[in-house]
Amino acid sequence: MVRDFKAEDKSKRVVTADGDAVGTVDMAAGSSAHIAPDEDLSRSIRRRLGWTEEGEETYRLDKSKVDSITDDEVRLKGNL
Repeated sequence: MVRDFKAEDKSKRVVTADGDAVGTVDMAAGSSAHIAPDEDLSRSIRRRLGWTEEGEETYRLDKSKVDSITDDEVRLKGNL
């Protein structure tokens, strides 16, 4: 089970299980974080993450979708 998000996670890269960039952690606390998506993030990945609203500056990411949090990145689960 992945740990809760911490303030220190701010600015970490968020990547898919395959290593594709999703965005950057903008704010983090507890069981969720807010992610600033990369401009070129595909609609397919957005849909799988539940980020269907266009034009938002940040989107919520629940830790249930996270496989691991390292010193450098937040890696999403493989089923996303």
